[in-house]
Amino acid sequence: MTDQDLVIPAQEVRRLLAAACPDAALLYLYLHTGGDAAKAGPALRFSERQLDYASASLRQMGLYPEPEPRHLMPSEAPSYTEADVTREYTTNPEFPGMVGEAQRRLGRILSTEELKIFLCIYRYLGLPVEVISILIHYCIEKNRARGPGKMPSVRAIEKEAYRWADLGIDTLEEAAVYMQNQLQLQSRAGRIRQVLQIADRRLTPGEEKLIHTWLSWGFGEDEIRMAYEKTCMNTGGLKWPYLNSILKSWHEQGLTTVRQIETGDRAPAAKPQRTQKPQQAVIQHGDEMGEFERRAMEKMMQKGLYKEGE
Repeated sequence: MTDQDLVIPAQEVRRLLAAACPDAALLYLYLHTGGDAAKAGPALRFSERQLDYASASLRQMGLYPEPEPRHLMPSEAPSYTEADVTREYTTNPEFPGMVGEAQRRLGRILSTEELKIFLCIYRYLGLPVEVISILIHYCIEKNRARGPGKMPSVRAIEKEAYRWADLGIDTLEEAAVYMQNQLQLQSRAGRIRQVLQIADRRLTPGEEKLIHTWLSWGFGEDEIRMAYEKTCMNTGGLKWPYLNSILKSWHEQGLTTVRQIETGDRAPAAKPQRTQKPQQAVIQHGDEMGEFERRAMEKMMQKGLYKEGE
């Protein structure tokens, strides 16, 4: 263990607090003060289950000190054939059992191409049968939340399987942590919908992804509300690309709290711009716009999303 002071970035503190997992926070402190991961269990008096759960939490928060995992790509996967599926059926009793459960849960017989996908998940991604079962359950429940009677496609299950493989989810503990984190994320996303005044409709997949990104950056309701108010003030309403650029700029500058934003997002007043022409989305660089917001706007204009007032 090292005697040096430990400096914890505010963003990482916010992730740990949002996870609400004391064991994960304790393991984080142990590892980041020079503790040996192999001795973490005895040192922290954790049971094997506690250690697995805490480690899984840190990995999924991106706070576990380990090399960046290799991302498996669908384009690099083996081209499994019908003969491969047949061989797996006849030589490995686990595989037909898994397929049978998948067909029962999805309510239909899987095609040969779909069986090849499940073989890829099992062999190439290396997910154990029990984890694949939880994966299917998770995908079904996720789809049900979007409307009754909707079942996920096998391609959607495959996409989620690659995400799980990238995150290192290959045990039931890892899967449980992931699903718990997703539930918390959905709950927080619901509160952000209230902040953005769009609680009367469902989020699109793109909107949901943006909100999850903002939360992963460590922003809370107050910070997102600040960015939303600036967006409305400068564009007249909710403009997702504009709002995202403000938050991305703050994130890149390390501004993650209201106090940091109020201190860091200041700049001398700019010269007033002439009124926008009719039918044009114009950015007015007024006194309210700080340095970091201005940088965000410049990026927006470079991408052609908005036109600057003449």
